[in-house]
Amino acid sequence: MAGHSKWANRLHRKSRQDARRSKLFGKLSRQIIIAARLGGADPDQNIRLRLAIDAARAASMPAENIEHAIKRGAGQLDDVAYEEGTLEGYGPGGAALMIDVLTDNRQRTLAEIRRILRSCDASLGEAGCVTWLFEQKGILAIAKATADVDAAFLAAADAGAEDIIEDEEYLEIRVAPQDFQAVLDAVREAGIEPERAEVTMVPTTTTQVPDDQAPKLLRLLDALEEHDDVQHVYSNFEISDEILDRVEGDD
Repeated sequence: MAGHSKWANRLHRKSRQDARRSKLFGKLSRQIIIAARLGGADPDQNIRLRLAIDAARAASMPAENIEHAIKRGAGQLDDVAYEEGTLEGYGPGGAALMIDVLTDNRQRTLAEIRRILRSCDASLGEAGCVTWLFEQKGILAIAKATADVDAAFLAAADAGAEDIIEDEEYLEIRVAPQDFQAVLDAVREAGIEPERAEVTMVPTTTTQVPDDQAPKLLRLLDALEEHDDVQHVYSNFEISDEILDRVEGDD
């Protein structure tokens, strides 16, 4: 079966290949700005900023754009005021949704997200309605085709990984958030660069989405990710590999 992890890896690949770099860079810049604003401009002392910079570099974002975003976040340049928030709700098939937004106009963003949800038979719920279905974890996704899986496994386990999950494409290493940097450093010291490395939300329980509802759910997730103010989308769905592969083939 395919769930949020496989979809997240698919989305990551798609984002890195996205020709519309300006939209991707805009989202990455916002992540850097808010990280620098909340934790300071030194990535050695601010892990959130360090991860945002790593993500920007992985997407080939120009160094001057990264530096500009850091300065904006540190208050060295005139800047608009961004507000963080998380919206919760339910998608097709009853899948839980958590939508992280970063916006300079909360009411506008809320109205636009509601329209996207309605178009796919989804809806927002009350605050806290689905957060209990998720927990924060560090995730390192390593492509098996380009890495020494045994070396990655040993390095991660020795550094404190909580769980290691394997499928046909990836070795997924899960760690407690406070251990994320240590495990990432250990994997890199072993000569392995993860394809995806982030502190994210993973579901503690999943919802099986019927095949007839799965394409609509995936269209909804893609539409939300396309929105300028949406930073992350999390869901607890399980769908068949056949449906996920079919939708990916249609992209």
